[in-house]
Amino acid sequence: MTIIGVDIGGSHISVAQINWNSGSIQLSNFSEADVDTSGSVDEIIDAWSDVIKKVANGKQAIQLGIAMPGPFDYQNGVSLIQEQGKLKSLYQLSVKDLLADSLSIGPEFILFMNDAEAFLRGESMVGAGRKHSNLLGLTLGTGLGSAIQVEEVLKDAKLWTAPFRDGIAEDYLGTAWFIGEAKKQYELEIEGVKDLLAPEVDSEISRSIFQKFGNTLGEFLFPYVSRLQTESVIVGGKISNASKFFLPFAQTYLERMGLELTCKKSELGENASLIGSVQPFFKNLT
Repeated sequence: MTIIGVDIGGSHISVAQINWNSGSIQLSNFSEADVDTSGSVDEIIDAWSDVIKKVANGKQAIQLGIAMPGPFDYQNGVSLIQEQGKLKSLYQLSVKDLLADSLSIGPEFILFMNDAEAFLRGESMVGAGRKHSNLLGLTLGTGLGSAIQVEEVLKDAKLWTAPFRDGIAEDYLGTAWFIGEAKKQYELEIEGVKDLLAPEVDSEISRSIFQKFGNTLGEFLFPYVSRLQTESVIVGGKISNASKFFLPFAQTYLERMGLELTCKKSELGENASLIGSVQPFFKNLT
């Protein structure tokens, strides 16, 4: 049986064969593609299937682990996404059955998982969290993904809507916050976090914004990591590419609050969700 990991985002798909060999994970036949997820059901499913078939390389006996953003009925494979602007044509449809038909496999060979949960499973299995049993994972980007692990239990934490300050967590811990902060405080127009690292941007301005974000991240994390006795916080997503500029401030904040834990950038990067999505297939091997 060939095991294939799939990471589906709002506008992309990444796919690879995942192999367990002598206690280590190996990826092969990696492929990715941009997908117009504002298209029809057939257009989206066909685009996804084409990449999966390419990675399967003619093999019919396959198992798929698919990391997918929410809201989504992961157990039954039904999309509940309707307000995010992407994948709307799949709303209330069984993506599991549609993909199974397109790939000519049984739906029982397809497993869906929240993308943040898949990220943390990958990092816990062979990445930055492999030496710990109590973890909190965050994917920072346009939105905020979160997952927690306490001993053997690992699940989506759904912290993006958690009340925080004058709103919810995602208001303060996503790309939109950086854009708003740069404009409000410095009249600086940016499209994303990477713009703050451009040579033409005053480094003191960038440092100030990242420091504020890091302190905010620490403040947000404190009640959760203290209650869960978290040993390590692992950060992924596009914003994590700038983690060296803000994670030290988050860790210092938590240390000042009396907590001993580490705040780390993902070791596996975009491969974390691919590996984590198939972790249940390898459970008997780990």
